[in-house]
Amino acid sequence: MATLLIADDEKNIRSGLQLAFEGEGYDVLTAADGSEAWEKVQRNIIDLVITDLRMPGMDGNELIRRIVSSYPTMPVIVLTGHGTIETAVETMREGAVDFFTKPVDIDKLSLVVRKTISASQLAEQNRKLAEEVEKLRRQQGYGRIIGKSGKVAQLMQIVSQVASTKASVLITGESGTGKELVAEAIQQLSPRKDGPYVKVHCASLSPTLLEDELFGHEKGAFTGAVSQKKGRFELADGGTLFLDEIGEIDQATQVKLLRVLQEKQFERVGGEKTLTVDVRVICATNRDLYKEMQEGRFREDLYYRLNVVHIEVPPLRERKEDIDLLCASFLSTFNSEDGRKVEGFTPQARKALFAYSWPGNVRELRNTIEAAVVLCKGRMIDIDDLPPQIRETGGGSTVTFTLPVTMEDAEMRLILETISYAKGNKTKAADLLGIGRKTLHRKLAERNAEEQ
Repeated sequence: MATLLIADDEKNIRSGLQLAFEGEGYDVLTAADGSEAWEKVQRNIIDLVITDLRMPGMDGNELIRRIVSSYPTMPVIVLTGHGTIETAVETMREGAVDFFTKPVDIDKLSLVVRKTISASQLAEQNRKLAEEVEKLRRQQGYGRIIGKSGKVAQLMQIVSQVASTKASVLITGESGTGKELVAEAIQQLSPRKDGPYVKVHCASLSPTLLEDELFGHEKGAFTGAVSQKKGRFELADGGTLFLDEIGEIDQATQVKLLRVLQEKQFERVGGEKTLTVDVRVICATNRDLYKEMQEGRFREDLYYRLNVVHIEVPPLRERKEDIDLLCASFLSTFNSEDGRKVEGFTPQARKALFAYSWPGNVRELRNTIEAAVVLCKGRMIDIDDLPPQIRETGGGSTVTFTLPVTMEDAEMRLILETISYAKGNKTKAADLLGIGRKTLHRKLAERNAEEQ
């Protein structure tokens, strides 16, 4: 549980708040003035400070300034018997997160404490996730594949092993899993990393255009060929050629591609001169290329020539433990690109993100986080900032009522359903309902008294 520090020169206030918050499950330290409070801040791990303003020796304003300067993530709530609007504005300017006057409503104070600590813990969690992302990038030597799951670790191990070789690689997986990133990682970790890296999206070109794109043409080879054009194989000489959606190429182009892979030679369209190249070929497809081969749509000899090393990229639903890290990485990216300062995700938003099946894989998650950063109205991405299909999957439960129903019965039904949703955790249930824990217990006790 979190640790609170209560600084107040009135003993009764200190004792009363200590008793109340210890009853809520917090660890509580107390201080009679600002100097004692500052010493305890330096010696202990404090999650939140509640301080009076007027105290002998070091006052609350000086304590706030020191905490903000040395421990900027430590929240401070001001509690004073001399409250004015000007005082409240000044303390908030100094760095306090909220301001209460005495006598204080303990339920309201307790609610603010819980929400403040929750937000602080979320911010700390996101900071640690960002650090973990950077650590993974340094360890892998390639920064765009994010994950610490067993499947990603196995994937990166294969990438590291195959990168140093000249072997052809076939990358398969569903759309949006990151096949192009795997190809780029192989190239970046290979001895050819300083050579050309040429990419061709085979599905976007007709057979005639694809042949011209891969092998180039001579001047006058066809109508409109007003000058010689080098093909992608020629441009990739000494480096790597990535053929995306290789399963889409026609039979005639397959024959010519096979020859290049076997002999490392080809002619430009309309040309007679044989060109020799040194190119490492990496291919990717979301099709079942083995099935395509069995059904006669893909050449068997080309299939085995391309499939020297086969890498299967797992779908996101099979590596959900990576969602936190991916979200942290995307959040950082889009905060930077869009000039935003979104700090993280609320528990409900995280629950919905984990519950969703992600048919569009990492690409869909990336697009979702980009939209959420743009649409987010507060410091945290909440469930309302996510698309409807994700909100409906796992963000919460629905409570229905059969009319007529009294306000008291509806309120109690909502309380009981929320406690059930929180798996019996009454503190969490009170937080979700926006009431103090003591208020929740009082309402439950009143209901039990009525039923007896």
